[in-house]
Amino acid sequence: MIKFFKSVCAFLLFCSILFSCEKSNKLPDPLEAGWKGQSVCEVLEDNKELRVLKCTFEPGVGHEKHYHNPHYGYTIAGGKFKITDTTGTREVDVPTGYGFSNDKVTSHEVLNIGETTAVFLIMEYK
Repeated sequence: MIKFFKSVCAFLLFCSILFSCEKSNKLPDPLEAGWKGQSVCEVLEDNKELRVLKCTFEPGVGHEKHYHNPHYGYTIAGGKFKITDTTGTREVDVPTGYGFSNDKVTSHEVLNIGETTAVFLIMEYK
């Protein structure tokens, strides 16, 4: 029983160290993140309840790893992307007029692997 207790304590200590490291290495938000030092998003509206971003990705342009607060997104001009998130890496075709949302904080990195410029509106809830 003591051996089990020591193992549990060691595991909990490991988890607390891992969690504190994650918190100290915060990811940028979508506005702060860019691609190769260049911004890909611009602010269209920012008030106490909502921030609206317009993000534009020419072919070969991506968005470095960043986090999103709860948000709703809308695709103004679709394209083909390579997306890396907590579930892995995949290629997706995002159609024009596609809406998406998430009610929790998420993170990902994207790259426009298509031949057209893609544009998104991201509405973040504060």
